[in-house]
Amino acid sequence: MLNFSTKDILETIQMIHEENLDIRTITMGISLFDCVSDDPHRLCDKIYEKLTHTAEHLVACGAQLEKEYGIPIVNKRISVTPISLVGGGCNQADFVEIAKTLDRAAKELGVNFIGGYGALVQKGASRAAGALLDSIPQALTETDLVCSSVNVASTKAGINMDAIAKMGHIIKETAYLTRENASIGCAKLVVFANVPEDNPFMAGAFHGMGEAENVINVGVSGPGVVASAIKRAGDCDLSALAELIKRTAFKITRVGQLIASEAAKRLGVPFGIVDLSLAPTPAVGDSVARILEAMGLEQCGAHGTTACLAMLNDAVKKGGTMASSHVGGLSGAFIPVSEDEGMIAAASSGALTIEKLEAMTAVCSVGLDMIAVPGDTTEAVLCGVIADEIAIGVINNKTTAVRLIPAYGKKVGEEVSFGGLLGTAPIMPLSTVSPAQFIARGGRIPAPIHSLRN
Repeated sequence: MLNFSTKDILETIQMIHEENLDIRTITMGISLFDCVSDDPHRLCDKIYEKLTHTAEHLVACGAQLEKEYGIPIVNKRISVTPISLVGGGCNQADFVEIAKTLDRAAKELGVNFIGGYGALVQKGASRAAGALLDSIPQALTETDLVCSSVNVASTKAGINMDAIAKMGHIIKETAYLTRENASIGCAKLVVFANVPEDNPFMAGAFHGMGEAENVINVGVSGPGVVASAIKRAGDCDLSALAELIKRTAFKITRVGQLIASEAAKRLGVPFGIVDLSLAPTPAVGDSVARILEAMGLEQCGAHGTTACLAMLNDAVKKGGTMASSHVGGLSGAFIPVSEDEGMIAAASSGALTIEKLEAMTAVCSVGLDMIAVPGDTTEAVLCGVIADEIAIGVINNKTTAVRLIPAYGKKVGEEVSFGGLLGTAPIMPLSTVSPAQFIARGGRIPAPIHSLRN
């Protein structure tokens, strides 16, 4: 039982109405292993039936919790078993039909996105995984709500450079096929190292193999709350500031724990995790970049940004883990350029560069996220960016990810708009010096020595 004092309730009301506190997502994870069939048409029918039956009350439950508790719940989502694992006998065309089935079910249920159209290829790709990878550009072009994630590396397995080379081609093709809509297909595609199996956030959410039949995972969000608390603190030292962030993260996470527990109980589904991540939006006052600036930076991207972000991420984790017994997903601070008003401003002014973002990803939750680059960027350069970011994750035994949008027809100095939470991204410059020969070597980069911990 969660107990809240009058002071807690009043603070929460202020967070919601003045500081943009919300539950970013309630995500229902659903296993599709019992849908497996050697007939692709039967497989699609079983997937549609399973999803529409299991999640039929998800959206209504979220709306009811919003009404009762007065806490905005921005997204209701579904994650499923990685589709390459349930479509073992499928070819490329069959996988596209599965993607359309997922999209149709998501629309019928009224959810915002459905994740899990992906594969785990950190050590190599099965025939089915290869067919699914080939299908991704068409699948993301011909659906609206389907999100795809591919894990190409882990600290235990090393880095699958063949998979990275494949992803560079897939990203370019997806950008071209969705060129009439700001290359938005790439915004629904993410490449991972050390992917978590209980992440409620898109585009990387999927229902892991070690999960229950179905589960409720919740992602909280409160950058505006943290920024306001820092501004109120004035000129305290960094130890006091870290303590303040920790206490604020505790309060934010308790709200998420409450909603997660209630949603799980009402839907008759086990409670999985609360993801502590500070997930920004393009709205003013809901920015991780503005938190860093409130800590003392002139602008996000200045020297000192990585240190500020490291402190923020650590304090958020410490406060959040005291508020919930089941913390998971990514849990920390997100830095998606197009989805963060302060990041957009910093990138547009030139204060925030791709190199600085890469350094920041070594100390935060995710990676190079929602970054628009010139549409004529070569596959080799895209692969080089992915490989660098994935290496940070593998060597540091942490999750990293890459969501790049080579915006078709766009050049540095222009911008591309995706709308809604996906926001607007300035086209950021990349080095055009080619890593093509390195990428073409293929094979796997071996796992680091510290992976041998058995």
